[in-house]
Amino acid sequence: MCQSIKTLHNFDPPAGDDEVRASARQFVRKLSGFTHPSRANAAAFEHAVDQVAASARELLDSLVTTAPPRDRAVEAAKARERSRARFGDPAGAGGA
Repeated sequence: MCQSIKTLHNFDPPAGDDEVRASARQFVRKLSGFTHPSRANAAAFEHAVDQVAASARELLDSLVTTAPPRDRAVEAAKARERSRARFGDPAGAGGA
């Protein structure tokens, strides 16, 4: 899975339309191989983003869980720690 696509289910507050659309755009970019499509492909690309975003929103709205909602700040801190463990502390970021 594309690492820049983030999990959007079961957060408090729920994922907004901007987050859903950003994930849809990343998915379409991955499938198409285009970061920025040419003018000839722009309409098809944007149509695909619209369709994926609508499907993703429908999915997120229909999912149910008994787990408590996750906190965005806590999940972001976990992601930073995983990155730090994987890649090390970037120069000057840890401060000593």
